[in-house]
Amino acid sequence: MTDFITVADVDQALGQGWAGSGDPVLAVTMANAWLTAKLNRPVADPTPNSIKLAGAQVAKEAAAGNLYKATGKEVLSKTVSATTGTSVSKTFAQGSTDLTAGESFALDLIAPWVKRTGVFMLKRI
Repeated sequence: MTDFITVADVDQALGQGWAGSGDPVLAVTMANAWLTAKLNRPVADPTPNSIKLAGAQVAKEAAAGNLYKATGKEVLSKTVSATTGTSVSKTFAQGSTDLTAGESFALDLIAPWVKRTGVFMLKRI
């Protein structure tokens, strides 16, 4: 796991008391693990401000207990009926989770490091 942010970075970005009643050290550790899992490309040293801000948002969610939840919410299929008595049904994947506002914002902030650029050519030898 890479340490992208520290408690001091989150304090600077969000101000004192961002963790509420949560453990700030554990929240930052969870945020660093989350960032490590999401980022696909190398990150320059020093860590860019957008990644630090993303980590701060995720740490805030982690401190509130909103990160690494165990509820199923990923949609596998959706059915809509346009006949009389319209109905909508959804089937969710087991183990998927809702994204919080902080997670969604963080994903947008780290998007340049998540998306792969270019095409990789494989050659069989």
